[in-house]
Amino acid sequence: MRLQSARSTGVMASWLAVEVDKLRLLLPLSHAGEIFAWTAPQKVPYTQGWFLGVANLRGGLSGVADLAAFIAGRSPRARSEAELAQCRLVMLNPLLETNCALLVDRLTGLRTLDAFASSESPGAQAPEYFGHLYTDMNGAHWQEINLQTLSQTPGFIAIGI
Repeated sequence: MRLQSARSTGVMASWLAVEVDKLRLLLPLSHAGEIFAWTAPQKVPYTQGWFLGVANLRGGLSGVADLAAFIAGRSPRARSEAELAQCRLVMLNPLLETNCALLVDRLTGLRTLDAFASSESPGAQAPEYFGHLYTDMNGAHWQEINLQTLSQTPGFIAIGI
C-alpha cells in the first residue's frame, strides 16, 4: 500500500529497501511491482535450486525466485515458520515482461538519495545487475539491484537444470 501511495502522491522515494540473508538491497521502485505476503510456491521439478516454484498471486501463476540464493549462487537456506511470516514476495513490474516474484526476508521501507552519505560504482567482478553500492548515514552498505537487468540475465531466465 505505501509503495502504491508513494508512487501516486509523488513522494521522491527511489528504492524499496529490503534485506535478504545479511545483505541490504535497494530495488528501484520503477522496476518493482506489487508486494505479497509469503505464499508457499508449488515446486517445479528440474529447476535451479534458487527457483522455488510457482505461486498463485492475485489469480495468476508467477515464478518465485529466492533472491538471496540466486545472488549467492547456492540453494536456498531453510527458513522457520516465524521467518517465513516476515518474508515477502516482490513482483517484478509487468513492464519488465518477466512474470516473477522475488523472495525477500524483510522489507525495511522506502529510501531516497538523501538517506545516503556516499555511493560507489560496482566493482569489476560484480554481477551485471548490481548497481551502485550506497553507504547510509550510519555506515551501513546498501547494494542497488537493477531488476530490469536481472530480468534479462541469462542465468536468471534459464531456470531449468
